[in-house]
Amino acid sequence: MNDITERLSKFAPVETDVSLAQMTTLRIGGNAHYAVYPDNLLALDGIIQLAKEEGVAYKVFGKGSNMLCSDDYFEGIIIRLDHGFNDYWFDGDELTAEAGCSLIYMSQEAMKRGYSGLEFASGIPGTIGGGVFMNAGAYRSSMSEIVEAVYVYVDGNAIWMSAEECRFGYRTSIFKEHPDWIILAARMNLKEGETEKIRTLMDDRRKRRLASQPLDKPSAGSVFRNPDEVPAWKLIEGIGYRGKMIGGAKVSDKHVNFIINEDGATAYDFMRLVNEIKDKVREKYGIDLHMEVERFNWH
Repeated sequence: MNDITERLSKFAPVETDVSLAQMTTLRIGGNAHYAVYPDNLLALDGIIQLAKEEGVAYKVFGKGSNMLCSDDYFEGIIIRLDHGFNDYWFDGDELTAEAGCSLIYMSQEAMKRGYSGLEFASGIPGTIGGGVFMNAGAYRSSMSEIVEAVYVYVDGNAIWMSAEECRFGYRTSIFKEHPDWIILAARMNLKEGETEKIRTLMDDRRKRRLASQPLDKPSAGSVFRNPDEVPAWKLIEGIGYRGKMIGGAKVSDKHVNFIINEDGATAYDFMRLVNEIKDKVREKYGIDLHMEVERFNWH
């Protein structure tokens, strides 16, 4: 056991040479030197201070549902929050949930209590932290519509930031500009509703997702943001890329804005397909597509 592993283990369970592919829903990526699983703020702070002392890079992960990791080795520390930061509290129609809480699970818990507002998240396989980071959304709703404040670790301090300070936009927030800020929790305003009506809506949407999305294959969800002019899927359909395959990466036959890991895809396969789509769409329609999926450990 090297010195860093031993020191990290004082704060949280540690693994070494961990597969990034196994930490993401896309199942693509090289290995990381360390993965740690803190379960409180003091442990998290200790890990970050250690990383800074040792000059080791670190990255916070939730469920890795919107992440494309490169095929390269990551020499740093992956800090997993979805194992320990998963407490939540309902106070009437106000929900406070730690960053590692599952969006799907929280939408179910809100529904059981008769609170509406999280139905859109009932099929998003990420965490509260990841949802806030990218302002996740579906069905014309998003996190920014319910988030009142976000609890954030900034320069060794934990502070509450208002929704306005988070600068939410379409699939973005201020946190994308500050990768060293760590989302710890979010406070959300829900509305009273009827459990059965909420359940029915969520069930209907689940059936629609099963019918229209390739949920049986590893993916990172929608690959491209929708341009203002036209949905991304129409542009991809228009260039004839339904079912197009490069290496083990494939444009889904079921939903063309999903690129699935059909057969042992590498990050290189995935990005070749992404770049081909972008080039063909620009050439045919004069529109630039932008990835919604976050890329990690690319140089």
